[in-house]
Amino acid sequence: MNYLKFWGVRGSYPAPFGSHMRIGGNTVCVELRVDDHVLICDGGSGIIPLGNSLLKQDNIKELTILLTHYHWDHISGLPFFVPVFIPGWKLNIYGPGNSKEEIKKRISGQMIDPYFPIEVETWLADINYLIPHNTELEYGPFKVETFNVHHPGITLGYRITVHDKTIVYVSDNELQFIDQAIEARKNEFNSDELELMETIRSEEQDIALQYIKNADLLIHDAQYTPEDYKIKKGWGHSCYVDTINFAMEANVKNLYLIHLDPNYDDNQAEEIHLDAIKILGEHNSPIVCNMAREGLIVDIDSL
Repeated sequence: MNYLKFWGVRGSYPAPFGSHMRIGGNTVCVELRVDDHVLICDGGSGIIPLGNSLLKQDNIKELTILLTHYHWDHISGLPFFVPVFIPGWKLNIYGPGNSKEEIKKRISGQMIDPYFPIEVETWLADINYLIPHNTELEYGPFKVETFNVHHPGITLGYRITVHDKTIVYVSDNELQFIDQAIEARKNEFNSDELELMETIRSEEQDIALQYIKNADLLIHDAQYTPEDYKIKKGWGHSCYVDTINFAMEANVKNLYLIHLDPNYDDNQAEEIHLDAIKILGEHNSPIVCNMAREGLIVDIDSL
């Protein structure tokens, strides 16, 4: 079976609490396995059990890791990802950066004294830092397009095409960034400037939609409830209601809510999921919405 598997679904920091185990406590990591090729989205703490799982098989010794950005909750699992320490493995790593050296520097920065006792120079696998051609890269059956999203620092989203299926991965993205920025300063603009701001907002929306539109599966940041988003605007994450509305506008088929706030326990997460389903029902939307859960496997060919 060609599949997608969630190994980590939390945002910000690991939450290994008993009250969180139905959803899972590891930070974001998603595996796509197609035709014995492994593509990994983000290297949060969820990549650690993924690495241990890969050691139990012998037919795959190469994989590609796509990093959306270098905040710790997205790279903290890499120092403990066992395949990097084993000769004979090949790892292709791609993330934001203008050169291979810059990507390596971002990753290795968390593994230097006094923060970590073992540096990347101890990695024994063949490590290949990737730079895409015209914001695109290919690996095995996967075609990957990159695009910028709204999050502090340079952060990428990924549109992945494989076997005529489209999977879009956007782990950190504040959908209302432009809207709330305009709202906060609207009294400073005259009518012409407000019209220009509205044009910019519309163009930003169109650019975002072109990468998301008609996706078979969208995995998107849904970190906050509306109440929490009110006090955390500008932090770089979305309210789940905005994510649902965006998915409807983009006409996606399946939506998985990810990067959930680590303060939300399983009951709160399930309330969010139920409310998401309710909102979709009120709009007669055919979107199938799920809460991303650790260990959940999705059959890619059946999308």
